[in-house]
Amino acid sequence: MGETAAGAAARPAVRERRLHPVTPLRRAWAPIAGVVFLVKQDWARDWALGLDPRWLAAGIVLLVLVAGAYGYQSWRRTYYALTDTELRIRSGLLFRRSVHIRLDRLQAVEIAEPLLARLAGVAKLTLDVLGTEAKDELAFLSKRGARELRAELLARAAGFAPEDAAEVGEAPTRELARVHPKTLAAAVALNGAALCLLLAGPVSVVLAWQFLDSLWTGLVMAISAYGLLWAVTGGRYLSEYDWTVGASPDGLRLDHGLLDRQHETVPPGRIQAVRIIRPLLWRLKGWVRIEMDVAGTHNGVLLPVADPATAQRVIAQVLPRTDIEAVREALRPAPRRAWLCLPVRWRGLGHTADDTVFAAAKGLLTRTLSLVPHAKVQSVRLRQGPWQRRLGLADVAVDTGARTVVTARLRPADQARSLVTDQAERSRTGRREAAPEQWMRA
Repeated sequence: MGETAAGAAARPAVRERRLHPVTPLRRAWAPIAGVVFLVKQDWARDWALGLDPRWLAAGIVLLVLVAGAYGYQSWRRTYYALTDTELRIRSGLLFRRSVHIRLDRLQAVEIAEPLLARLAGVAKLTLDVLGTEAKDELAFLSKRGARELRAELLARAAGFAPEDAAEVGEAPTRELARVHPKTLAAAVALNGAALCLLLAGPVSVVLAWQFLDSLWTGLVMAISAYGLLWAVTGGRYLSEYDWTVGASPDGLRLDHGLLDRQHETVPPGRIQAVRIIRPLLWRLKGWVRIEMDVAGTHNGVLLPVADPATAQRVIAQVLPRTDIEAVREALRPAPRRAWLCLPVRWRGLGHTADDTVFAAAKGLLTRTLSLVPHAKVQSVRLRQGPWQRRLGLADVAVDTGARTVVTARLRPADQARSLVTDQAERSRTGRREAAPEQWMRA
């Protein structure tokens, strides 16, 4: 008992650190938002307008002081600390909140630099954790502090001892791919949904005028369509501008954004599935879009647009022994009787499996090839409805750790049963042969 107490006394105390001093400005909005809400009420607005101008000015000054004090006190009561095994975050002024993030469950670490934060020289650190839907964040840190903390988090999650993790520093990055702004602009312009929304504006005005005799209804519909058009064109361009994929010892680095700059690090081995998407108009250029599923994160883009050679180079970092073209050529189509279940789309279905991945294809206009490493398959299921049983068909679905499902649709029933057995064995073998999660020390 004495030795245990002595050992506990010998361990260094956990050092709690505060956020950047500009953080109170971010937290001061709450009281102001409450007043704005009240002003929107008729009785509150009438009461405020009836006040003496001097009292109104004094009230505004008091509101600013209260907001500043609230932001300052919230900042003073927010701490974070890094221990041997977890990151702890304590926050809250009225309602206290304590978060303990296990380092071995980190899925991705992202540094975000919103426009105003970039002007102030600060950044936000966002953590994607396995098993949680919401992201925990530290906002704001200095840019240098955010980079150093990210490097230390990844080093500790990779297996470095606490005394060594701080010395590791930020790992060097080797650029794998960079999307040129002109290429991204062309890809956005060749978006089929964008072209449909572009036509939807004038068409909705004409139809509303002819059949509803209401020009205003048509204008409202057109404005809504063009709002969606901006989201899939301008909004996407701003978000994916200067997209860069880099390889480093601590994972894949994703940097992108024009106004709000994002810097994400996805540790190797944490990507659960990959999708290669080929829209109809993009096939004229030979372009593809690569998306990924990572447990705990909602950012599903790995590379927004790329030629086949660049796509293969990036895929090789995630699935080293996978050749996209070889997988695509090995796809076995659905049998002809599948048209009775999907009269047109059955032609786009396909499936294959090799020593590395389970692959399933779907789509005619927009073709999607989904790849799941065998080691990431959590379960495999056979699904067969009454009509499928009559036709001798079945679906084989595999579940990943990112709560996504990849399905080989409408396979012959005997083949599907064999596939379930074979896939279960491949998954067991893949997990036994998978590289250790403590990657940088492997």
